[in-house]
Amino acid sequence: MENVRILLLIVLMFMLHGRKISGEGDGVLVQDYYKETCPLAEEIMRRIVENAVVKDPRMAASLLRLHFHDCFLMGCDALVLLESYGGMVTEKQAGPNVNSVRGFEVIDEIKFILEDACPHTVSCALIF
Repeated sequence: MENVRILLLIVLMFMLHGRKISGEGDGVLVQDYYKETCPLAEEIMRRIVENAVVKDPRMAASLLRLHFHDCFLMGCDALVLLESYGGMVTEKQAGPNVNSVRGFEVIDEIKFILEDACPHTVSCALIF
């Protein structure tokens, strides 16, 4: 159980970071980034991830892996969350990821609840 908590903490660390872009375009992490615009954002994300891990303890590792697959190539951009369209295959359905990377439903639930709580405020890339 302690290992699950540690893994959950690591997942939350990656998911709960905020970004602030300076004038030059350099990204810096900012604690409590959504404190003013969406004060419940971190609590919503934490609750949904905790519930997902309680239902399936492997979900903590799956979310870490999902985050890794998003950030591996060209930085963290949430492109792994995009669905394929027409003949264009996205990262989500790309060979190495299809039937391998999981946890999309947790991110979808977070985005759905956050959109209800704070419309047009928190992007998928920042959840990730």
